[in-house]
Amino acid sequence: MAWAFFLLLTVVDLCGLVLCAFTLPGTWLMLIGAAIYAALTRGHYLGWKSLVALFLLALTAEVGEFVLGGAGAKKAGASKWGIFGALVGAVVGGIFLQGLVPIPILGAVVGICVGSFGGAFVVELFLGRPVWQSARIGFGAAKGRFMGIVGKVTIGFTMLVVSLYYALPLPSRWHAPPRVVPTTMAATRPATAPASRP
Repeated sequence: MAWAFFLLLTVVDLCGLVLCAFTLPGTWLMLIGAAIYAALTRGHYLGWKSLVALFLLALTAEVGEFVLGGAGAKKAGASKWGIFGALVGAVVGGIFLQGLVPIPILGAVVGICVGSFGGAFVVELFLGRPVWQSARIGFGAAKGRFMGIVGKVTIGFTMLVVSLYYALPLPSRWHAPPRVVPTTMAATRPATAPASRP
């Protein structure tokens, strides 16, 4: 039964990795899958230390993607509305612009980056920025979004390797609870030689 749970965990991790490329919370899906696996196998293979490590990786991936996604546009001089426009454009591009490249995951990445560029460009242009400056901000937003995707997918792949390695249901990985050995208090009296009478 443990192998069936392991195969399900593998499928969940692969789905989570694909979601990372779409800037969706795939790392949290992988963490939830690992936690459910640990509960189903009663922690015999995947323990709490591994779950803590996966949680820290997932948190790093999500925060890093958010920071990098806006850092590129901000570095290029974007306003808060421009950063917001880049975020909305990334979502719209990931949904409607995947057909720019007829390869499923790569098309999504390209669509997200193009949408991020378009969102920042249109908003900054609407706010009165020159075309060249709006385009520069758009390129910064697209670059930051791409770096965020690469970082998130890299951490997601690391989570996949870590979770599957420690979840591998081999007999040698079985962390059985420690055996309690009953201790008997045997009172031993030192042997004393009978006193010799004169």
